[in-house]
Amino acid sequence: MMRVSVRSLCEFAARTGSLEFRYTPAPTSEEGMMGHVAVQQRRPDPYVAEYALKGQCAGLEVSGRVDGYYANQQECFLEEIKTHRGNVNRIGPGRRDLHWAQLKVYGALLCQRDKRDSIALRLTYFEVRDELETTEDITFEATELEDYLEELCRCYISWAKQETAHREARDNALLALSFPHPEFRAGQHSLAKVVYLSAKNAVPLLLQAPTGIGKTVGVLFPALRAMPEVELDRVFFLTNRNTGRKLGLDGLRIILDSQSLSLPLRVLELSSREAACDNPDKACHGDSCPLAKGFFDRLPAARQQAVEEGFLTQSTLRRIAGEHNVCRYFLAQEMARWCDVVVADVNHYYDQFALLYSLTIANEWRVMPLVDEAHNLIDRARGMYSIALGEAEMLYGIRKVPAPLLKPMSELEIAWASMIRPFLDSDEDIEQRRYYLKSVPEDLNTALYGLISAITDYLTDNPAAAEVQNVLFTALGFLRLADKFDEHSLCTLEFETFAGSVRAKPGSAKLLIDNLIPADHLAQRFIDAVSTILFSATLSPAGYHQDLLGLPQTTNFIDIESPFAKEQIDLRLVTTISTRHHDREDSLVPICARIIAQYKAKPGNYLVYLSSFDYLNTVYKRLGTLAPALRLLRQTPGMPPFEREQFISDISDTAPSVAFAVLGGVFGEGIDLPGDKLIGVFVATLGLAPHDEFHEVLRERLEARYGRGYDYTYIYPGLQKVIQAAGRLIRTPEDRGVIELIDARYAWKKVRSLLPTWWGI
Repeated sequence: MMRVSVRSLCEFAARTGSLEFRYTPAPTSEEGMMGHVAVQQRRPDPYVAEYALKGQCAGLEVSGRVDGYYANQQECFLEEIKTHRGNVNRIGPGRRDLHWAQLKVYGALLCQRDKRDSIALRLTYFEVRDELETTEDITFEATELEDYLEELCRCYISWAKQETAHREARDNALLALSFPHPEFRAGQHSLAKVVYLSAKNAVPLLLQAPTGIGKTVGVLFPALRAMPEVELDRVFFLTNRNTGRKLGLDGLRIILDSQSLSLPLRVLELSSREAACDNPDKACHGDSCPLAKGFFDRLPAARQQAVEEGFLTQSTLRRIAGEHNVCRYFLAQEMARWCDVVVADVNHYYDQFALLYSLTIANEWRVMPLVDEAHNLIDRARGMYSIALGEAEMLYGIRKVPAPLLKPMSELEIAWASMIRPFLDSDEDIEQRRYYLKSVPEDLNTALYGLISAITDYLTDNPAAAEVQNVLFTALGFLRLADKFDEHSLCTLEFETFAGSVRAKPGSAKLLIDNLIPADHLAQRFIDAVSTILFSATLSPAGYHQDLLGLPQTTNFIDIESPFAKEQIDLRLVTTISTRHHDREDSLVPICARIIAQYKAKPGNYLVYLSSFDYLNTVYKRLGTLAPALRLLRQTPGMPPFEREQFISDISDTAPSVAFAVLGGVFGEGIDLPGDKLIGVFVATLGLAPHDEFHEVLRERLEARYGRGYDYTYIYPGLQKVIQAAGRLIRTPEDRGVIELIDARYAWKKVRSLLPTWWGI
């Protein structure tokens, strides 16, 4: 007999009407749990919390735990408790109907078990800030509840049978999965083997493998092959760059198309709300957006078509959503529940609001995340758990403040002024621009909570107020991180000053929470996965990633032997030139001389990486003066996608050129220039972060926890950028070229030890 939870049954079969996302804040999971306990403790004996109920209907076994059960000789009722923030009236009819659906199913199960004729049901809403209860009591006849349960089960059973058949067919097909190419590339078989064993042994893996051996297919194939044997529910292919999604989808398509028989594997591409929204000027509810109106009424047909098509790229989702007149973004969110492989950005699993992680926990899935270009995850995760609260944005971002928000905005302004006053003297001169605070100012938090409450009430009747929504989002994000503030993060107050002055610009203050150690936020994500595969060409040393990401001690590190040979590169460590900031003027002519000499010896396409745009532009101009006949190209700040594509096209065409790019930027990795498209790379920097106040604070914090502060802050991140940039040169066993690493510090033994062994250092 098939089994289903009360929650899953109702979310599938009982949702009707429109989307109702009015940008109102939900309580945190901790607040939700505490709210449930608070209500349950208010109830008299013999009230039983988290009361288990189970029964059968229409070929399904339905089970769950109702929040409360009370029975004595005079009275009997079941209670569901839902926590919320703000005015209870903003909870829309769709959500209320779903809550009542769950309670009615519990009522049917109790009547079935105890052979009752009726049961009293209580729906309680609990406001977590004011601890106020709003209750509604209704008594239902058993026959009405039984009919309702049977209606839901009959709606669900056909889908459940379809899903069971799909899972069986999927697993049988994956057991017979064959490698998509006639043979493995050099190193690719070893890579696939360790991924497969990591899945089988349920251990995380840091997998360092050189570019060019087919990492994408080499990781996806064994992960899919292991799915039925390890009883995996989902595989997540997670990328750190937007271009990585295409690589993942292409790899999956290669695997699927190569099989002799059709492989029933459902694949989904997830994107951000901004990229997937077809009506960005509308709010996500039925009163504003036509694609949200009646969404759940049209969803079943769209969902069925989606599972039948199977390979759901964003273009496919757009077409299906258009045919059924539903929101593409929320269709994709729904399909994340039903697809076997999801290709998405890393934030869909590791962010504090991550959809894939939430679904994993709610459904108790056995999942295996595959993290591509995983050397970027430390910085990406730091960004996910950092935020800036700007004075101008929060206090003056709403050009015309609505009357209901005047008082809370005034209270926020008072709290903000009180916070910054100690750092300003009577003339508003400041000693420095940045101040590190020991904690997040509590008075400001209180004012933010008051403003959030007022905005959520206001947005109930004014859902399209974009400026107000932006203030709400920022306040919510800040308070989420403020509630979790600890030694893993910094709280900083910053001021912008007038040029040549220490006088603070009005409205320029910012309060920031900067995450330094993402491990404290991410550790549970790795525990809750069966196995996580983090793969990249640059994951050495393993301890750096294991510490800062919070990987379990059981994590393995495997370095796949490179198929490339040292004879493919002419490696030159130029240690006679210093690229430190105070030596840069003296470095210009020697660097240009080396570029000119190499170009004259062998004309072709070269890439030159420097540490900043200022340094890049200075070297670029000097080279143009010294060798005006050279065809020079350069990266500029903030290049839009079409300019990036043109830059890559220009540096790889048949006309020889010398192109300049910033180390660690968009052209520092992820571009493929095999053969004669690129014959040389110069890296005129060690890639170290600036030795400014922030990075010194970071170094001290990392030193205190791990004892490797300088290496973790400067050396390891810098050398990763260098190796990634140099890796643009050798993409196949046939490639040849020059790598010049220019900086006096390449003479350091520690630095040399971090360079790839196949370079022959």
